[in-house]
Amino acid sequence: MFRILRYLLLVLVLGVVAILGYAAMQPDTFRWERSIVINAPEAKIAAIVSDFKRGGEWSPWEQLDPGMKRTHSGAPSGVGAIYEWDGNDDVGAGRQEITAIEPGKVTMKLDFKRPFEANNFADFVFAPEGAGTKVTWAIYGPNPLIAKVMNLVFDGEGMVGKDFDKGLAALKVLAEKP
Repeated sequence: MFRILRYLLLVLVLGVVAILGYAAMQPDTFRWERSIVINAPEAKIAAIVSDFKRGGEWSPWEQLDPGMKRTHSGAPSGVGAIYEWDGNDDVGAGRQEITAIEPGKVTMKLDFKRPFEANNFADFVFAPEGAGTKVTWAIYGPNPLIAKVMNLVFDGEGMVGKDFDKGLAALKVLAEKP
């Protein structure tokens, strides 16, 4: 009996080591993105995404917790605008700040506090496409070992991608209004 338990323990330890080894070989950074073509000029779309007070009109996470605590500080919009949130388990808590606006791009720093701590960046990249603007929403940052292991079990890119797709679709409707 003891021999069988020792064998099972050895198999378990080797399995954990194999999973951690495989996870450790994954890239040290990640980048997830989704795109959509919006029939509106870049300036109109950039003005919407760089004004955190308009997030409720299109952000996929704003609808998940209507009672979420929201705080706006810094600049009213654009570089230096800050948005902090503290909500239910679906949205967690964190802070984002617009750090740069340049032709073709709005960059934000994202600091998540809950359900897990993470410090990432998000970009909205704009490129002419036909009569409209191709908008690419991306999140990127460091990929620590715990995140690498979690991504072996959960499809983080797929989960975030669904939210990005939903948000981009709502942004399209909003930006295409006359």
